[in-house]
Amino acid sequence: MNYKKEYMKYTGKAKDYLHNPSKTAGLLKIAMEKAKTNKGSLGDAWEKLQLFFDLVKAYSKGDYRNISPGTILTVMGAILYFVSPIDIVPDFLVGMGILDDAAVIAYTLKKVSGELDEFKTWLKKSPVTTESPLD
Repeated sequence: MNYKKEYMKYTGKAKDYLHNPSKTAGLLKIAMEKAKTNKGSLGDAWEKLQLFFDLVKAYSKGDYRNISPGTILTVMGAILYFVSPIDIVPDFLVGMGILDDAAVIAYTLKKVSGELDEFKTWLKKSPVTTESPLD
């Protein structure tokens, strides 16, 4: 399966969210709920996805902007792919539907790991909380 090709469609859609905090908050709310529901199936991708949520939240609020536009679009594209019920392996296929989502999360992490490491360092030093989509 060509996850990369399918995933790139969602990266393009991410531009609609880049400077729209309310739209981003809605996306994060949906994504967080789906993540909670599928926590057991996500395995190692769970923690990576939480980091993606934190990054998008901090970016959208203007708290963290030390990231390239390409990286934030890539991460938002991965979140959009994650929430989409229709992707390479549809989510209604119990036990299988979340596997492609986890693969996209892993691919995204590999692609943006350098900037994500910088964000993790910033996050550890930051007083910003990341409990809800956009406090």
